[in-house]
Amino acid sequence: MKPYLVKLPYLIPRLFQNQIWKFPTKKKVLYLTFDDGPTPKITEWVLDTLQKYNAKATFFCIGKNIEQYPEIFQHTINQNHTIGNHTFNHLNGWKTDTEEYLHSVLKTEKLIQKSQISNPKSQIFRPPYGKIKPSQTKLLIEYNYKIMMWSVLSGDFDASITAEKCLNNVIGNSKNGSIIVFHDSVKAFGRLQIVLPKVLEHFSEKGYVFKQI
Repeated sequence: MKPYLVKLPYLIPRLFQNQIWKFPTKKKVLYLTFDDGPTPKITEWVLDTLQKYNAKATFFCIGKNIEQYPEIFQHTINQNHTIGNHTFNHLNGWKTDTEEYLHSVLKTEKLIQKSQISNPKSQIFRPPYGKIKPSQTKLLIEYNYKIMMWSVLSGDFDASITAEKCLNNVIGNSKNGSIIVFHDSVKAFGRLQIVLPKVLEHFSEKGYVFKQI
């Protein structure tokens, strides 16, 4: 596993101002996000867990998974969570031609549009791995996308860390307005199923609410 930053460095938002990294606020609000779904059983478990805490979230979905599991995707929509675009097949923007990248995003957008949940003025996109070229960012903004990054990486995708470490990543680094990344994927589920309920319980007890982007 290559090293990654759990907490957003102070200078990053200033260097990459075309991307959204957090929501400045004094209110006790957190933004939970889930990448890479929909995934059988796992996404449904996430939805049930969120519902127990009256929490809303944002799901950045992979197009091919939407195609393969339309019922789970629709269930996510029916629960009034926000849907974001995560490319059709989880492309690494640094290694992908800009036109190919755009094609993957728009292919996924067509699937989202079929569910009549996307507003062209507020389309949101998260680049897989957080890797996106300036040319790709510029082009997607021209297509009315908001590029959503994050404040805190839970690390649930990292098989080398424990669930306790994953939990500490979130609790120790989240604050008002933080955008937190989880994954509703097979790779992450071993840690996610332990950590997510504890995160929801911990911050709920402290008076936080969980909103979708």
